[in-house]
Amino acid sequence: MVISQSEYYISPEEYLEGEKVSEIKHEYIDGQVYAMAGASDAHVTVSMNVSMLLRNHLRGSGCRVYMLDMKAQIEVINRYFYPDVMVTCDTRDRESEYFKSHPCLIIEVLSESTEGYDRGKKFASYRHLESLQEYVLISPDRISVECFRRNEEGHWVLYPYEKGEEVHLASVDFRCAIAEIYEDVILVDENTC
Repeated sequence: MVISQSEYYISPEEYLEGEKVSEIKHEYIDGQVYAMAGASDAHVTVSMNVSMLLRNHLRGSGCRVYMLDMKAQIEVINRYFYPDVMVTCDTRDRESEYFKSHPCLIIEVLSESTEGYDRGKKFASYRHLESLQEYVLISPDRISVECFRRNEEGHWVLYPYEKGEEVHLASVDFRCAIAEIYEDVILVDENTC
């Protein structure tokens, strides 16, 4: 969530050094730094559930799963974001300790204050990542997972999943019951669980 903006241009190198010692996380957009707010219980629980499911699935594969605190670098447009969950299977990402530049899967858990941004400008930024195969948006309030998958023509196709369905993430050949993503999450409308 964006809550404040600095007035001065900050280089990517200054940003990365500052993040190493900062008590709060910031996203970086072309020389401007934006502080991020905290997340709800449901947001953190969904992020953790997805991370654990993916980690167990990918163990021993050479792919790495990152949650909340690892930055995604979009070098061609000078951006750094903190996805809720990110997977990279690219060996080039082993060279960078504080950010990853070649993710195949990025997952954002929505919140009221960031949903429009996650669906719009952030997704537009992530599409500059040539390695990205899927962008997933998960609602923490109701059972809804939206997977945007890049097809062979380079177009992004929506694969929505709802209550009772199996979620499929083709980028990492992962499948699970949608209920597993929402384990221990108290939904706003109990009738949706």
